Amino acid sequence: MDRGSDLYTIGQLARRVGVPTRTVRFWSDQGVLPPVDRSGGGYRRYDAVAVARLELIRTLRDLGLGLDAIAALLASQVTLAGLAAAHAAALDAQIRTLRLRRAVLRAVARRQSTTEEMTVLHKLARLSAQERQHVIDDFVATAFDGPSDPDSAVVAGWMRELPAELPDDPTDEQIDAWLELAELVADEGFQGTMRAMAPSTAGDPRWEFGLNLRPLVLAHAGSAVDDRVAPDSAAGRDTLDRIVPVDLPARETAAYVTWLEMVADARIERYWHLLATLNGAEAGPPAVPAFAWLLAAMRAHRCP
Repeated sequence: MDRGSDLYTIGQLARRVGVPTRTVRFWSDQGVLPPVDRSGGGYRRYDAVAVARLELIRTLRDLGLGLDAIAALLASQVTLAGLAAAHAAALDAQIRTLRLRRAVLRAVARRQSTTEEMTVLHKLARLSAQERQHVIDDFVATAFDGPSDPDSAVVAGWMRELPAELPDDPTDEQIDAWLELAELVADEGFQGTMRAMAPSTAGDPRWEFGLNLRPLVLAHAGSAVDDRVAPDSAAGRDTLDRIVPVDLPARETAAYVTWLEMVADARIERYWHLLATLNGAEAGPPAVPAFAWLLAAMRAHRCP
């Protein structure tokens, strides 16, 4: 360091921060680390602000930012305090990334995954919070394609309940849930099922099925499942009659069977359970067995 002016040469600056001299020179040539002046011999010299600036550049590069993006950020951080604040924010992001990597490695060790599986796990876990939300948003857009009524818009909103980002120290279960969720929402069959489940109008009978009949299904069909009542038995028919009106018109019966075929899809329930895990909430008891039982009873007693 030049003690007379409290300035650093490129070599001194590089040693202080622990960055190769050639890298410091390159970043300086690219304009993201400008010198404060030059010595009488024409050598570039840097001050204490440049030290903070260089440390921030290194962190941002480690996070994968290009020099153009870094230059744009640094243009608004001209003071030492501003650089320190930006660096702290960048380190927070880096810490989250490292924690995610640690969680992935733990998942790989637990699963005894292959190299190929580890690559997929690592790629998915490194998605930024914004990218993770895009995965869900793209799925909702595909499944609902711009709901035409307020009620369907509410359903689409529910489907976007993925947290903005995983916790700073996600559990193995949350990592597993995110990886499984990312795979699930990318499945075209699942997208089609969710799209079909979205009521098209406020008068769609599926609203009544979901709001009014669901409690009856869970209560009566759920008990039938627990008691091992066969859906096609006389006792099964009695249970069915307590859930679905005997005089339900044929058209509504057909619509109800179609709806049951969708809600009895275990993937739908799995979706909500994964969201609960990611949000740190406790998932409700499984409902698919009750709906699957009712579907079998409908086919046995109500369908020609």
